[in-house]
Amino acid sequence: MLQAHNMRLVGLQELQGRSAYQPIVHAYGEHRILFVGHHAGEAMNPMTGNVEKNGMSIIDVSDPAAPELLIHVPPTRAEASGTQHVQVCNGSDLPNGDPAKVYLALTDGLLGYEIWDVTDPASPEFLVTVAETGTSSRPESSRGVRETHKIQWECESGIGYFNGTPEGWRVTRALQIYDLSNPETPQHIRDFGLLGYQPGEDGEFPEYYVSGLHQAFAVGNRVYLGYGSGNDGTLQILDRDKLLNGDPNAPDPFAPTEENLLYPQIARLDLPRYWGVHTAKPIYLMPVADYADDGEHSTRDFVLISSEAEEFRCHGARDAMFLVDITEEDKPFPVSSFQVSEEPGDFCNKGGRFGPHSFQDAFHPGFDKTMAVLAYFNAGIRAVDIRNPFHPVEVGYFIPEENANTIEICVDMDGREECDTSVQTNNVNIDDRGLIYAVDRAGTGLHIVELTGPAREIVGLN
Repeated sequence: MLQAHNMRLVGLQELQGRSAYQPIVHAYGEHRILFVGHHAGEAMNPMTGNVEKNGMSIIDVSDPAAPELLIHVPPTRAEASGTQHVQVCNGSDLPNGDPAKVYLALTDGLLGYEIWDVTDPASPEFLVTVAETGTSSRPESSRGVRETHKIQWECESGIGYFNGTPEGWRVTRALQIYDLSNPETPQHIRDFGLLGYQPGEDGEFPEYYVSGLHQAFAVGNRVYLGYGSGNDGTLQILDRDKLLNGDPNAPDPFAPTEENLLYPQIARLDLPRYWGVHTAKPIYLMPVADYADDGEHSTRDFVLISSEAEEFRCHGARDAMFLVDITEEDKPFPVSSFQVSEEPGDFCNKGGRFGPHSFQDAFHPGFDKTMAVLAYFNAGIRAVDIRNPFHPVEVGYFIPEENANTIEICVDMDGREECDTSVQTNNVNIDDRGLIYAVDRAGTGLHIVELTGPAREIVGLN
């Protein structure tokens, strides 16, 4: 099978062989700096000569053909491991930030959230702890009793949407909202989740409590929450103003009561037990070419959803990407899906996970209503034409090659352990130049890729 179609590799950075989660590109004038959050673990840092717990890598990608690792930043606290999620804002964009600074929000292992000064990306400085995670009231599992996960920071408002453990809640992942308009003096606004997540509830713990919230995605006056990244999923659409301000008629607008948790909800879509909502991103005012002569709704609103593949060697149900029509947003309805075929790549037997993880978080005028770029674990990077949202079609792919850093992944096959070495493309993102950044869960590194041929034409790149 060909390893690339309508894509080509531009640059590679090994990231010291660290398992990587989230890539975020930030413009510093003419320079482009990539911030990469890592999963838990440790590796030798040749720049310091020390074995360091995985934290955050900062890479200069101004020349994408020669990405330069500037620094690896371990977690702040010795008991923390991994800095999976990062967000960056210019101080000049924040309502009360220092216009001379660039700020970064990150997760410090499972223990809390922090703000750093990354004005000089080669020499980041810790500023303040936003908050520490609490302890969940649910029975301890393999996830423990406290977590952090994916975050979003609205630079224009300064609102930070964090994913972690509020004290006493019945999940380890719920929404924690902070005012970071002045990032050096963070203020807690509220905690939020699905009904039944709140502290003080009785009864058994449903299975979907285990994974809880995965990501908040705020756009305009809407916040899209995805729960259950690969199973027992729920999409929740919220009114942002009602979420941030609460019910003015309630005695305590932010108390986690049933009434307060339902107050901002516009819609809720529950998926089957075998699919989840890892990522949910809206696509507004999308023209449907075939509907151009229709009397109404020739332009529609959608939410793009990915359900995360969580099992090795296809042992679970096959996961997919979905397009959900939200033109009538109180009645969200799935209208199409996309999957990579298992053949001819023999992906189920290739090792590791096969299926989608997530697509690009960043907005880009060429991509926004034309193409979704998917991280597809052992099937690499997939470019999907969504111009007809009722019939998404793959137009390109790039499957990285294993290298000396790619870890071996073992799985129990009916009582027999079998091991394979396979890439695990975990997350992708894009920058203003239209370049695609893909990072690998199995330690294979960072791949910088560009679209070619018809795929490049679709997004209007020269």
